[in-house]
Amino acid sequence: MSLLAVDQLDVRHGLLQAVREVSFAIGKGEIVALVGANGAGKSTLLRAIAGAHAPASGAIMFDGTDVTALRAHRRVAQGIALVPEGRRLFGGMTVQENLQVAMRVGRRGYWTLDAVMELFPMLRARRDALTGNLSGGERQAAAIGRALMTNPRLILLDEVSLGLAPVVIEQLYRSLRSLLAGGATLVLVEQELSRALSVATRVMCMLEGRIVLDCPAAAVTRDQIVDAYFGLHRAGTIARGRA
Repeated sequence: MSLLAVDQLDVRHGLLQAVREVSFAIGKGEIVALVGANGAGKSTLLRAIAGAHAPASGAIMFDGTDVTALRAHRRVAQGIALVPEGRRLFGGMTVQENLQVAMRVGRRGYWTLDAVMELFPMLRARRDALTGNLSGGERQAAAIGRALMTNPRLILLDEVSLGLAPVVIEQLYRSLRSLLAGGATLVLVEQELSRALSVATRVMCMLEGRIVLDCPAAAVTRDQIVDAYFGLHRAGTIARGRA
């Protein structure tokens, strides 16, 4: 059984339909790179899965349970964690306080303060610093750490490298590889295609609110992804790698 199943999902921003009839399933341990141009619907799709944006129609199943109508904090308790674009930390609170807040709504498990500091060494010396005073890379690490503190079964990571220096991106991806080696299930929105492909087991590309490519990462070429990204192949014309 799939960990996450999305069926005919439509999501709107007022009159704008941002996600159109999207269906897919993700198994435990899959690492999915969700790519597409700005405005393709990627962030809206992640927010809908996390419960931060109510869909207009369709269904979201998590580990066999219909969570479509559940509020966001209830989905966190079920094991879904979103790291949103822009990080959205509590700037007037310390790193440690931001992490501890997440513990109150999450599940018990491996991820503790010490485990997060071990994964992100850059945070150890900054644990008592206000997150509003952190660098971009430190804020992203803190945002991922906050999600981990809920001990999620599914992590939705939106724009991990946006606005960061290359050396910081490399540090974050080293930590992500350590996390993924432990069997985490992840949906990653990433504009840097090479970075995404370096960790992904599967690639999905969105165009105008629809998924136009869905293949194992090892079975798709960069040219195919770029074609889908820019709409050179319309929905349904690229062979899907999954049933």
